[in-house]
Amino acid sequence: MRAMLSIKPEFVKQILLGQKKFEFRKVLFKQKVTTIVVYATKPYGKVVGEFDVSNILEDAPQSIWKQTSKYAGVSKAFFDDYYCKSEKAIAIEISNFVTYSEPLTLKKFDHTIKSAPQSFMYLR
Repeated sequence: MRAMLSIKPEFVKQILLGQKKFEFRKVLFKQKVTTIVVYATKPYGKVVGEFDVSNILEDAPQSIWKQTSKYAGVSKAFFDDYYCKSEKAIAIEISNFVTYSEPLTLKKFDHTIKSAPQSFMYLR
């Protein structure tokens, strides 16, 4: 199964530079997702590439930070703020990122997608 994630452009840049190898979320997919298509949010607003999900970690935020901090691509303060009211953290491990030769608008990527996902959406 494939899913599209909305990711802020500054974090997409960290992924491309190899400094961010984990994407953090508060909610886990209900279906088994093996590939993530990346939509870089506004102001960029394009589908820029995709990656394989090599692992999904789910644990208390402090445990997840200990496991991922070297390649989190975010500061400890940002991480703590993001999970301040959460008992559970999810880290999606990024593997084999492929950048599209031409970033695509949502319409060009898939004409059935009407708007960017708030967090994520499953793809056919």
